[in-house]
Amino acid sequence: MSAPGSSGAPVAPVPVPAPVPVPVPVPAPAPVPVPEALPAVDAARVLDTFLELVSLDSPSRFEGAFARRCAELFAMAGCVVQTDDTASLTGSDTGNLIVTLPGTAPGRVYVSAHMDTVEPGRGIVPVVQDGVIRSAGDTVLGGDDKSGIAAILEAVRVLAASHEPYPEVKALLTVQEEQGLVGAFALDSSQFDGEPCFVLDAAGAPGTVVVGAPYQHSFTATFVGRAAHAGVSPEKGVSAIAAAAAAVAALSIGRIDDETTANVGTITGGTANNIVAERCVVTGECRSHDPVRLHEVHARIDAAMSEQAARLGASATVEWVENYEGFRLQEDDPIVAAALAAAASVGLEPRAEVTGGGADTNVFSQRGLCAISLGTGMSAIHSTEEFLAVKDLEALAAFLVALVRRFARV
Repeated sequence: MSAPGSSGAPVAPVPVPAPVPVPVPVPAPAPVPVPEALPAVDAARVLDTFLELVSLDSPSRFEGAFARRCAELFAMAGCVVQTDDTASLTGSDTGNLIVTLPGTAPGRVYVSAHMDTVEPGRGIVPVVQDGVIRSAGDTVLGGDDKSGIAAILEAVRVLAASHEPYPEVKALLTVQEEQGLVGAFALDSSQFDGEPCFVLDAAGAPGTVVVGAPYQHSFTATFVGRAAHAGVSPEKGVSAIAAAAAAVAALSIGRIDDETTANVGTITGGTANNIVAERCVVTGECRSHDPVRLHEVHARIDAAMSEQAARLGASATVEWVENYEGFRLQEDDPIVAAALAAAASVGLEPRAEVTGGGADTNVFSQRGLCAISLGTGMSAIHSTEEFLAVKDLEALAAFLVALVRRFARV
């Protein structure tokens, strides 16, 4: 997501009260007996499902055909499937999918994954070799996030066919996550009431539990100078590009500290080589797990833009968007403890980690669910080298089945 730029005089940064993260309490899961053996996951079936899913195009904003096939597969697994009416808000050719597997015991658990993939993500041809799935090499694989969807589908199949008690499962399959969590923000959250939510959209082997993610703000800085002929009368001009370059040079970007990063993403400006540039636009972001620190970096960026522009006779206007809030839970929080225990119960190595990336988890945490992310085994995402181990698909589905069962109140 981005904010439109505008011209005008420098503006002082407006203090924004630092939000205080308040974890949503989640009832402790009942002590449901956990089977000694792995849940009855069909390894061949989950692999076939994944291979089919990645073979269907679903780039951001064009998830419609893929969503229809997902709806068919979940309906065949015994779920009730709805498509929400958010397409007019998001610009996608479909809404989010809301999938419900009725429970056999009281309780409700949310699971989630996103349907869109990054480019190049059209015409994906998956190749399985030596227990690893890759693309043919000219596209991404699409394990981000179809590994999560395949595992969710396999989990509901296993649950529906089992005799073990399980709560109602609500699967939220979102659009345009890769464009700034767009589908999750558009989703109706009025029914969220502190339930546990597991978002299958993180790097790391199955058993990885992401308990924290940062706050993110993005900026659009518009520099305005004065145009002039670059060969005849350059001294009459004020280069907006030069002002922007001076401002960027004055910034601290990259890793600021253990919890904070900043980045300049794009610079655009000028109209021709023989014209002193009148206008230049710089966009970027800052992230931090500490909201106070985030606002400090935010203020420093504002100051650098305004001061450097003024020094060279230009002006700068900086506009900010608070993209999403962060979250942080502890290992002894009930939802985290349940996830770590479920991982161990199916023979995985349980690990609690924090991440520097955002996901739909940030939005769901902000909107009333107690959400954490789970590692799916996907690696080298957003590149043509992306890969996924076949064994991780089976392990992820088994992990999810065991985890959901722990929230059945019997």
